[in-house]
Amino acid sequence: MKTAATEMFGLDIPVFAFSHCRDVVVETSRSGGMGVLGCTYHSPDQLRRELDWIERHVEGRPYGIDVLLPAAYARIETPRITLGDIPREQSEYLRHYLDQAGIPRLPEGQADELIMTEVSRLNMTREQAAALVDVALEYPIRLIVNALGAPPVEMVERLHKAGVKVGGMVGKVEHARRHVAAGVDILVAQGMEAGGHTGDITSMILWPQVVDAVAPVPVLAAGGVGNGRQMAAALALGAEGVWCGSIWLGTRESDLTSDMKQRLFEAESENAIQSKARTGKKCRLLDSKLIQAWNQKDAPDTLPLPLQTATVLESYLRVERARAHEWLSCPVGQVVGQMQHEMTVKQVIFELLSEFADASERMAGIVEG
Repeated sequence: MKTAATEMFGLDIPVFAFSHCRDVVVETSRSGGMGVLGCTYHSPDQLRRELDWIERHVEGRPYGIDVLLPAAYARIETPRITLGDIPREQSEYLRHYLDQAGIPRLPEGQADELIMTEVSRLNMTREQAAALVDVALEYPIRLIVNALGAPPVEMVERLHKAGVKVGGMVGKVEHARRHVAAGVDILVAQGMEAGGHTGDITSMILWPQVVDAVAPVPVLAAGGVGNGRQMAAALALGAEGVWCGSIWLGTRESDLTSDMKQRLFEAESENAIQSKARTGKKCRLLDSKLIQAWNQKDAPDTLPLPLQTATVLESYLRVERARAHEWLSCPVGQVVGQMQHEMTVKQVIFELLSEFADASERMAGIVEG
């Protein structure tokens, strides 16, 4: 397949796989697409270990990373979030809410250490993201994608000097123009159907709007791409490739627990809701009893990024350790309703391309009459 995106990176197929799991990244790149490692939960040292592993297994194929450079976030006094930064009101509310439901607390004497281990993995400020970019430049990274705001011009210039392409995640035409003004090479237009942080515009409307607004800058389509027909629709609307995230969560290579995968396979599309419960920003995720805690009449306000994420980590740990099925949640898009059982990354890509070919043939037949 030949598009502006495949030409830019030397790919065989215009499929970009966003994942926090290095195995998914490697398998996608080795299958002819591009794996992009999400780095929100990696410290610089952890990222270095992950990239070392990827380098040993990716067989020279191109790959990238995704970082959060939020335009707005809660500033903290220390270089990294500590337990002391977590507001008492919200943490006590969640603790009591889970107590009432019978979800066991973390082991006494280990709780603070367990929570701090998870908190220390968060990298949700511009300063922390910049440190991750420093690490990435030690490796032959081909693409660095930025979310939650246009990247600083000086960072884009630095990456270009290093031979790295820069991408930007956008949910509005206005956002797209800001990214282009900052000098990005490629855009990911993400419709509201997507998992994670999203806007309010559907993919069918957003994709062609962004394509028209930023041409000739290539655009990848994200949000609601879970099969080949949806991929065909994206390319028909002017996208040069697809950016998929949710469909890898249920793969064999995914590092989600078997309990969480089963929750995804049981879910319908309407169970992927938008909420500020996880990060403090509007985020599409799987609805659960834990997410509903923030809808109660006595619930406190959610906190800004990254404090909300740090605050809820204890409750996520308690739910996972208790294997409380109806309480499990993770970011996922509305394509969750299409995810029925575990597959390998290669199987997902094969089915994606096979259905894309069938859909393209059908459209060609319609045109030919």
